[in-house]
Amino acid sequence: MVYTGAQERKRGRAQRRGICCCCGALRPRYKRLVDNIFPEDSEDGLVKSNMEKLTFYALSAPEKLDRIGSYLSERLSRDVARHRYGYVCIAMEALDQLLMACHCQSINLFVESFLKMVAKLLESEKPNLQILGTNSFVKFSNIEEDTPSYHRSYDFFVSRFSEMCHSSCEDMEIRSKIRMAGIKGLQGVVRKTVNDELQANIWDPQHMDKIVPSLLYNLQHMEDTESSVGSPVFLHLSALPVSSFSIVLGAAMTWQPQSTGGLILMGKGPAIGGRPLSRSPSPLQSTEKEKENPAELAERCLRELLGRAAYGNIKNAIKPVLMHLDNHSLWEPKIFAVRCFKIVMYSIQPQHSHLVIQQLLSHLDANSKSAATVRAGIVEVLSESAVIAATGSVGPTVLEVFNTLLRQLRLSIDYELTGSYDSAVNIGTKIIKEHEERMFQEAVIKTIGSFASTLPTYQRSEVMLFIMGKVPLPSMHHPIEPGRSGEIRNRLIQIMLLKSLLQVSLGFQCTNMLTALPSSFLDPLLSPILMEDAEIRLFVLEILVSLIDRHGNRHKFSPISTIPDIAVLRLKVDKCSRQDTLFMKKHSQQLYRHIYLSCNDPGNVQAHYEAVYALLVMISIELANEEVVVDLIRLVLAVQDLSLSNEDNLPAYSRCALHALCAAYLNLISQLTTVPAFCQHIHEVIEMRKKEASYLLPEDVFQEKPRWSKNVDQIETEVLFLQSKVSEVLGGSGYNSDRLSTPYVPQLTDEDRLSKRKSIGETISLQVEVESRNSPEKEERAPAEEITFETLKKAIVDSVAVEEQERERRRQVVEKFQKAPFEEIAAHCGARATLLQSKLNQIFELTIRPPPSPSGTITAAYGQPQNHSIPVYEMKFPDLCVY
Repeated sequence: MVYTGAQERKRGRAQRRGICCCCGALRPRYKRLVDNIFPEDSEDGLVKSNMEKLTFYALSAPEKLDRIGSYLSERLSRDVARHRYGYVCIAMEALDQLLMACHCQSINLFVESFLKMVAKLLESEKPNLQILGTNSFVKFSNIEEDTPSYHRSYDFFVSRFSEMCHSSCEDMEIRSKIRMAGIKGLQGVVRKTVNDELQANIWDPQHMDKIVPSLLYNLQHMEDTESSVGSPVFLHLSALPVSSFSIVLGAAMTWQPQSTGGLILMGKGPAIGGRPLSRSPSPLQSTEKEKENPAELAERCLRELLGRAAYGNIKNAIKPVLMHLDNHSLWEPKIFAVRCFKIVMYSIQPQHSHLVIQQLLSHLDANSKSAATVRAGIVEVLSESAVIAATGSVGPTVLEVFNTLLRQLRLSIDYELTGSYDSAVNIGTKIIKEHEERMFQEAVIKTIGSFASTLPTYQRSEVMLFIMGKVPLPSMHHPIEPGRSGEIRNRLIQIMLLKSLLQVSLGFQCTNMLTALPSSFLDPLLSPILMEDAEIRLFVLEILVSLIDRHGNRHKFSPISTIPDIAVLRLKVDKCSRQDTLFMKKHSQQLYRHIYLSCNDPGNVQAHYEAVYALLVMISIELANEEVVVDLIRLVLAVQDLSLSNEDNLPAYSRCALHALCAAYLNLISQLTTVPAFCQHIHEVIEMRKKEASYLLPEDVFQEKPRWSKNVDQIETEVLFLQSKVSEVLGGSGYNSDRLSTPYVPQLTDEDRLSKRKSIGETISLQVEVESRNSPEKEERAPAEEITFETLKKAIVDSVAVEEQERERRRQVVEKFQKAPFEEIAAHCGARATLLQSKLNQIFELTIRPPPSPSGTITAAYGQPQNHSIPVYEMKFPDLCVY
């Protein structure tokens, strides 16, 4: 019944008092106490004195608490049905106070009644009642109960609060308040259940699939703070009288009738977040509330949720995040996705970060056939997460991370070449854009570098070895596809993997180069330097420079120039350690050989010469002792001779560039050695070049518009660095003059010959051709030389001339081993060993064939003559063979 006038309301109250006075004494005491807390007019609010009596009674008789709750629930349901919302607020306030005061063992039944009333309010279509019920639930969630509950369920509240988080009310202010209430309700459910093993497991997928997307939805739809907080807003409830809502949202609000029949809401409404309802909130509370909006509240709730997640619950909490980003296509802009996972990574415990990385990797594999922009977004999130996870531990999944990224890189290359996500192009397949795949590949390479930057030195060394093992190189056995498409695919794979390796090598610092760069890594890395692909050669040179540069000196040598005083560069130079000395003793000749051969390539451009110069300088600064300095000077002088002789018909620019490279390096090494006579000789040659042949200096050759001359066949001796002069000036300062005066000669190997090919396909075909030539089948077809008595006699009898030749040969060999440089001796011994092995192979081939039997033949079955083989030691030779 709705009363419209003061007189009618007064007459109604008098009638009710008359009816109740007859049977009031027969009502139970708890009901009378409950009835007394409700005033005659709901606008007067809760009767505090009677509420104190009810609280005292509940504390004195805890067994009556469940009945009090049931009766309050009954009255509230009736008031909701009759739209008496003022009494609804009074009932909820009474329930809140009873919950705060009572912690007895019988509170469980009372809580059941309380939750039923909260559910009743949440089911209402009125926003005010939903907010009121949410506030009461939040207060309840902050109460620590003394007795556990074995049967309580919060499924309804999770579903209802999640639904409120997705409110689509037309009024922005009301929508914001409902969403905030839903977020706080979810936060209350989490707080109530997360630490109680007897409660429903909130981490189950059925709950996480509702809670997490609801929070992300509000985080995604950030609303304007100025328009959503503290401004007047209309409640379109024109069908309800003003008096019915006077106390719904507390006295902090001012209700003003409007001409349209609606209500204007001033202020923020009832207190939320576990505080009791206040009729006059403090200015501090109002200021804090004005700053709240659904996005900020959702972020705080999400951080709290993830911060409470245990090791086994991370997966259930992260999976809904990934699904939400998939369902709403939020990977492509990738701004929101990166923001979400930054919240995740900073909220979870550091030791759990590798679980998030694993989830992202699995999701990347699951989306391997998605659009390149989607995969690029996932990889970008991986990159950002890896940087944050550096404070924790990537765990045992290091190689798994890089294996997944490299596999995605190969798949992207296949997609780019085939134009389809499937092996065969079918009708209806997605159109692949080449530039998007290139963008994805760059994102993968960047992510590989981000992961590597978080690893310690020993793990980074393992990662580099792992990536190097994936690069298809001529010296390694990798299955390739025949034809032009196979060559293109392998070249792209080489380039992308070397790019990845370069990212991993950036910032690589180690104290022991011998263990950080073992032969199993360095040998295949140096192999591509000799390939004809200029881009691949450049990547390898840059990787070597990055690995050797441990003090960040690389950027100080660009552009190349002949600096009069290198002190302005402020180089960081340390004394060569024992480990570095051992490294150079083991690998120096290999490095020198590849540097020399890389200079002799007609396809080099300015970037290649700058990389070679940087590599020479890095070796001189980081790994050089006296012996290494001598070898480097010999190497550079050999490069100068290479340009002068021009046996491989290098273009004029390359020859000028080699002369400029030698000038720049000798200028720097002369100042590092601090030998005055050496510095003077280098300075004189440079000054002479400035006057007569400036095209042989780096200032002219290595610039945007290089200046060089085509007439480099005849160069005057005055503008050349003479090996004899260098040996003389350095020999006087204690350097090994004999070694300096010996020209450097590289030792070519079979690997160099195989690597100097245009493609892997040509290399494999060359290997197959060589193997087919040397196969046993081919050799068996050739007529074998027959061993006879005359042959043995010629092999035994030596003439005097042969003895003289042998004696002279031995003398030459001894002299050569005494005076020749080590490189020539090593090359000679290697060739001799190869020749000896081939001769031994031929002898073995001859000896394993059975010789003709001296005893003749025997007749086998069926009348066929058969040779009878007799061992050599049983043969009887003529007496002339015995001396």
